[in-house]
Amino acid sequence: MATLTGITRSSVKIFSQPQLHPQPLLFFSKGFSAKVFVKGLSFSSTEKKIVEAFSEFGEVIEAKIVMDKARKRPKGYGFVTFAKKDAAEKACEGMNGKLLDGRAIYVRL
Repeated sequence: MATLTGITRSSVKIFSQPQLHPQPLLFFSKGFSAKVFVKGLSFSSTEKKIVEAFSEFGEVIEAKIVMDKARKRPKGYGFVTFAKKDAAEKACEGMNGKLLDGRAIYVRL
């Protein structure tokens, strides 16, 4: 092992790992946003239709339909992410059992 000349034990801190700063709080961190599970989606449902249906309860950040890779069609369930938890709770109460594209959907946190 090679030794470096001129480096003392006290100067080793110069080459050590930099101090990591704590991560800043993100808007989408736990407690600020909420994701709800939606089942019973029609195969003709699109993410755009889901956003339109759920946006009456609050700001929708994302709607995601889970796809069957083999058949290349929706599996019949998905997730909707709201900006605020209270909007997600209102959506669970308001949309549970409602019709979307001709099928009753079931929503839970």
